[in-house]
Amino acid sequence: MQKIRKAVIPAAGFGTRFLPATKAMPKEMLPIVDKPTIQYIVEEILASGIDEIIIVSGHAKRAIEDHFDSSPELEQHLYESGKMEMLREIRKIADIKVFYVRQKHMNGLGDAINCVRDFIDEEPFGVILGDDVVYTGNGEPALRQLMDQYEKTGGTVIGCQTVRPEQVSSYGIIDGSKTDDPNLLRVADMIEKPSIEEAPSNFAALGRYVITPDVFDILDQTKPGKGGEIQLTDALRVMAKNEAVYAYNFNGKRYDTGNKLGFLKATVEFALRREDLGADFKAYLKDVVSKF
Repeated sequence: MQKIRKAVIPAAGFGTRFLPATKAMPKEMLPIVDKPTIQYIVEEILASGIDEIIIVSGHAKRAIEDHFDSSPELEQHLYESGKMEMLREIRKIADIKVFYVRQKHMNGLGDAINCVRDFIDEEPFGVILGDDVVYTGNGEPALRQLMDQYEKTGGTVIGCQTVRPEQVSSYGIIDGSKTDDPNLLRVADMIEKPSIEEAPSNFAALGRYVITPDVFDILDQTKPGKGGEIQLTDALRVMAKNEAVYAYNFNGKRYDTGNKLGFLKATVEFALRREDLGADFKAYLKDVVSKF
């Protein structure tokens, strides 16, 4: 079994739900407190034991590349100002090994994954969507949890969490059979946003994957689906009919920062967890809520 050494972050979308803020700034660079969203994702990948990261970018995404690049003038300014802790943080970011590929046309998540085929070079790989943040505290990173399942099963693993029955109509839901692990299903199919009556389970697919390289040949044959785009879900459904594909209910608090409410929840809760901000911010929230 090949070790997972590489991870992909699809980050080419327009971010229209955050316009006008994202007209000139990638949505992945919107800060949760004082750190861009995409940095939380990169840190999860590194904490999972992967050090080769490729970001699928698009038009007007140069700010992402600049963020993970060195900044000599800023570093010199921090050094001369005696801000050594901040300097170490900036240099740490610049030392991360990040590669980039451009998705020239917004043809869907499946097409974004297909853009990295040469980089992956017939190896299994991880995927985290660029606006999907998971907090696990001192626990194992969400992507690492999926990697552990891959090492046990040898198959593609879709990151999921269980949702309440009234929530199934908002997600892609796994149709699968039970395994010895109650948190692991063998995938037979995936159903997009079913009704409560139609839902085959309460396992909802949530923005994290470990995928075998077999997916690329399938993506080459995948026709555009919803919205005229090539959907990764369609390729995974085909894979599930031909080989073992699993869905794993990972631990962690997941935030969909691609929508405004999810972004606000992430900002508030990450701030409350901070030793330097939490107590004062909590007091402020109590005060301000009482006035609305």
